[in-house]
Amino acid sequence: MPASAPLRIVFIDMNAGVQNQAMRCLASVVSHFEAAARRDNPGLRIEERRVSPRDTGEAPPRDGDLYIATGGPGSPWEGPGTRWYDDFRRFVDVVLDEQERGLAVAKSLFPICYSYELLTMHLELARVEERDDRKFGVMPVYTTTAGRVHPLLAPFGDRLFAFEHRHWEVVDFDEAKLARLHGQVLATESREGRSDKGSAVLGFHIGRAIETVQFHPEADLSGIFHWLDQPEHSQAFRDAYGEETYQRMLRTLHNPRRVQRVHAELIPGWMRRRFNAMAEERGYNRIEEDPPIESSVLASPIPLA
Repeated sequence: MPASAPLRIVFIDMNAGVQNQAMRCLASVVSHFEAAARRDNPGLRIEERRVSPRDTGEAPPRDGDLYIATGGPGSPWEGPGTRWYDDFRRFVDVVLDEQERGLAVAKSLFPICYSYELLTMHLELARVEERDDRKFGVMPVYTTTAGRVHPLLAPFGDRLFAFEHRHWEVVDFDEAKLARLHGQVLATESREGRSDKGSAVLGFHIGRAIETVQFHPEADLSGIFHWLDQPEHSQAFRDAYGEETYQRMLRTLHNPRRVQRVHAELIPGWMRRRFNAMAEERGYNRIEEDPPIESSVLASPIPLA
């Protein structure tokens, strides 16, 4: 394949036309990656496409390379029986089929939150059930033994901090079925062997083709503070978790090695690895590691609330 072959990035937007901070945050994440790709590949053509299946019926295109499927409002159980859900299921099967056939340049998929739930339902990997209450705000995510050595989460050690906003959770994973799909659980709601903070599974991978998380690694400080600036949100957090936890969350937001690092490194790191996996076949130059994030975060601090 000639070196001029474009890189195609596809957003599968599951927000159903509801406006929020997610797509802006993802645009920032992808821009961070694209700058690194063009730095090491001057003249590289990158084509972006967005489809919005739930409100327009658009199916994910089949000619992309890197796919990011977003979170979204509502119940994942609204999907079964709809055309858009069947299109999504067929697309997931295409991604897995390409992996099984060992194609040199295969599609890669990163589902987030709502899309994570849809993927789990389709593959029947676990139960997807409604929580007794909403989980929202910046929360710790605990890596498993597998997650601490997997390149997606290894940089973050035994835990990371990310924004969550969900009424649903994935529980009682079928480890044997996941293993048959060459996958592993990468992150959980509580530390391994415990359930004090909940029993949900928050991340897994299936072979090389799919890496997926329940939380929102795309969330940035601007978006989270915009959310907190709305009194009904900050008060709801205080009512649910207490003033002390609210103040701890604010301190977490001002720690450059937490939320902003996840925003700047997790999805861009996945994109870099998948880009490098296809580099030789496509004639691309591999993307080198980016410098540590602290300097860029500290250069433009957000004032304390």
